[in-house]
Parts: sequence; structure tokens; C-alpha cells
Amino acid sequence: LNNLPETGVVLIGRNERERFIRALDSLTNLMTSCAIVYVDSGSTDNSVKEARSRGVTVVELDLTTPFTAARARNAGLFALLEQNQNIAYVQFIDGDCQLQPGWLPAALKHMTNNPSLAAVCGRRRELYPENSLYNRLIDQEWNTPVGKAKSCGGDALYRVAAFNSVGGFNSSVIAGEEPELCYRLREKGWEIERLNLDMTMHDANLHTFQEWWKRSERYGHAAMEAAYRY
Repeated sequence: LNNLPETGVVLIGRNERERFIRALDSLTNLMTSCAIVYVDSGSTDNSVKEARSRGVTVVELDLTTPFTAARARNAGLFALLEQNQNIAYVQFIDGDCQLQPGWLPAALKHMTNNPSLAAVCGRRRELYPENSLYNRLIDQEWNTPVGKAKSCGGDALYRVAAFNSVGGFNSSVIAGEEPELCYRLREKGWEIERLNLDMTMHDANLHTFQEWWKRSERYGHAAMEAAYRY
């Protein structure tokens, strides 16, 4: 990749173990071209040590404040901007995902050519859809329509100016923080787009109905909170 001086990556996670190693491996080709920050939410595995061993800046969140993905992503961008105030784009990625080769340059080009875009996302795929019915269902869930969208998921490329113009993620939102943010961006006139490109591989690793139900409860909470707020 060419040098990406105006681009940063924020990786968030907690006890992702081997999935985190794969996430870091997927960023190897970016290590010399853009800034990367890992935000850890109280991991007890070797995530922090592994990230630091690769030269990645690590932010360890204060354990006395409740963890949310929104809080972690905000902290990651803050750390990026402390390193380089000229960062104009930030790619967020979750610790159970792998960034796909070619995604970032293509997405950056599209964002540069379309100044009305606040964020773009691509196709997130399940790594092992064949391993369970629940993995297959999630893989289909990720297959959202291409084109203008109301929101994107946890993995997405944001324009920092747009992100900051609405105050970033709401750290008090415990689930569904992405559509909540995208709602506020659209209210300000910004646009969101889903590109017809592979973006990340995700490892849900769900094998039981109980695991699926727990995930569904979280999404239900997010939907009800959004409805209550807006």
C-alpha cells in the first residue's frame, strides 16, 4: 500500500484470543502506512501484550467506568488524533474481524471522490458459515443492500470531520451505537453508503440457541433504545 498519512485504524476488543491475532495479522500491511490504535476493554488474555509487541499503540480503558464499544471507539480516535491531528479518515474494526486486502484504498478513493459521505462500509462475511446454522444466519444478516444506506455496522470507514461534527459515538449507548450515530449524521445532511466490496471477515463462533438468543436480546435492546430516543 502507498503511504496513508491522513488515515488511521482503531481496533477494539476484549479477550478475543486467536481471533484478535487474526485481526492484527490482517493489519500487517498497514503498519508502515497509517497509524493504528488498539483499545482494550479489560482483557485478561494476551491481547495488550500482543498488540504492543507489533508496535501498535494501546489504550487500556479505565476499569471503573462501564465498557461500551462506543466508548472504546471514541477513545481510539482521540488517541489517533493525539498522534496526528491531520488524520482525516478512520477505519473502525472489531477484534473478532479481519480487514480484507484492497478494502481501505478503494474505500478511501470513494470517500475522497464523494465529499457528502460521512461513512462507507462494505460486505462483512462470516469466516465459518458452514460451522453452524447461526453462523449462516449471521452471514446473511451482513449481506445488506449496496448503495445509500441508513447506517453501517461496527466495521466502517468514517470521515473524521463528519464524525466529530456530531460528537462521535454516544458512549452511554450499550448496543446499536452505530445506527444511533448514523441517524445523527443523516440529520446533519451527511450520507452513508454501502459499497459492493469485501470489507471484513467476522468470526461469530455461535453454536447454540442460547448464544444466538443472547445476541438477539442485545439487538432488541438496541432497537428499543433507538425508538425511545428518536
